Amino acid sequence: MKKIYGSAAEALDGLLFDGMTIAAGGFGLCGIPELLIAAIRDAGTRDLAIASNNAGVDGFGLGMLLNTRQVKKMISSYVGENAEFMRQYLSGELELEFNPQGTLAERMRAGGAGIPGFYTKTGVGTVIAEGKEHKDFNGETYILETGIVADLSIVKAWKADETGNAIFRKTARNFNPPAATCGKVCVMEVEEIVPAGTLDPDHIHLPGIYVHRLIQGEHEKRIEQRTVRKA
Repeated sequence: MKKIYGSAAEALDGLLFDGMTIAAGGFGLCGIPELLIAAIRDAGTRDLAIASNNAGVDGFGLGMLLNTRQVKKMISSYVGENAEFMRQYLSGELELEFNPQGTLAERMRAGGAGIPGFYTKTGVGTVIAEGKEHKDFNGETYILETGIVADLSIVKAWKADETGNAIFRKTARNFNPPAATCGKVCVMEVEEIVPAGTLDPDHIHLPGIYVHRLIQGEHEKRIEQRTVRKA
């Protein structure tokens, strides 16, 4: 199977359609698939449902797709760094399915593992639990959460071999592995592609069996919150 493509646009060719669900890795601006997001913007695909911890920041990351009104629904746990995200949600222009952060990660992991649903105590007694099945286990109440299976996963890794075995760098791993596994097709961008057999098998964070298409590119790596000491 050919996995390496020349650009983000080439890697997404034939995969995008209006109304699709996309699982996106990243946390804030850390470990986001910025090249693939830009390619989706350029493709003009609309009415997207995107499962991601948040939506980047105004004008960058998934925030670019909010600016172009390509997103219909966000499945997220945090909206605080994106004013346009908040504006569209509060004005009723954007659907938002709030998830506790750990629940969102587990929903992606469950979807990738073929688990249709699971029970959790997180969210019981809050708006998160409204409309969801409740069940008691050992005297404690839990709610049923469903696994996420996306039409497409877009993720970013630090390094991968030609077969897609990938290593993430430090906290940039975040949501990328569970997001990668829950998509019917996974497209991954990396900073470096190395020959097969180069990477230590014990260091692999994501097996290549989950990765269908792969690109190498240059990344901007913006800093979301810059903190400096006074001179």
